[in-house]
Amino acid sequence: MRTYDFAPLYRSSVGFDQLASLMDRVLTNDVAQPSYPPYNIEKTADDAYRISLAVAGFGSDDLSIEVKENALLVTAKKGQEDTEKTYLHRGIATRAFERRFHLADHVRVTGASHTDGMLHIDLQREIPEALKPRRIEISNGAAEAVEQDVVEAKAVN
Repeated sequence: MRTYDFAPLYRSSVGFDQLASLMDRVLTNDVAQPSYPPYNIEKTADDAYRISLAVAGFGSDDLSIEVKENALLVTAKKGQEDTEKTYLHRGIATRAFERRFHLADHVRVTGASHTDGMLHIDLQREIPEALKPRRIEISNGAAEAVEQDVVEAKAVN
């Protein structure tokens, strides 16, 4: 496994600590990721996303969605098992699970729906006005000097 030293990044930049920790987390993640339940992440618009999880066998009461510190946590616990049933083959997995998604800054969960065995979680990236690009007008130094002289002349008269 190759390791990377992010010390030069910390010495020469400010505010990239989250990026460095994300890279560190991804690169040091030797543990195999769980494959249950299967999921899709789709981009539905420029700043909108949807996570869809296949949760067959779970009801809405069995599922829980929590957002905490840029992390989306989806958990499921099956209610009481019906012990009266006898299965010849049991291929639908209804085991408890916990799936964690790391969210970028300014991404918030706008809603969730559970239909036809699919849990859909809608996300929206909302960039604050202070972080949006803005146009800065460039003033002409000569015109500014003329306007200042006119203002001073009016003040004297």
